[in-house]
Amino acid sequence: MKILILAIGKPKLSYAAEGVQEYCKRLRHYSPVSLEYLKGGGDFSSLLARSEGSYRIALDERGCQLDTISFSKRITQLENRPQLKKVAFLIGGADGHPPELRERCDEIWSLSRLTMQHELALVVLLEQLYRVFTIKRGEPYHRE
Repeated sequence: MKILILAIGKPKLSYAAEGVQEYCKRLRHYSPVSLEYLKGGGDFSSLLARSEGSYRIALDERGCQLDTISFSKRITQLENRPQLKKVAFLIGGADGHPPELRERCDEIWSLSRLTMQHELALVVLLEQLYRVFTIKRGEPYHRE
């Protein structure tokens, strides 16, 4: 299963850009993960168009909250669906996702009940995906 991460706008904050770079580099060893930055401007159609044919998961504060082990189990469940070739994680811009986009997604996940700056959300998602793959391989990154 391929993982596609679609984010509105490139990180402008240096710490976020560095975090994205670091976790993308780490993830290469585990799974085909691709990250694409799309132009913002309040139009969510680019997220939908680019994720067409993918299993869509919108990241939104109103979504389902998963702990890390549940996140790992959910990724494994998706991987075990043979017809599922690609999962797309959608990260909105500063204004988040409108209801129309959320309605067209297969799932909505929340990384936190707190409102999170979208660049930080991208770093958190990448770190959690890295954590998931180390859990699946039994590597000592995650601690309970």
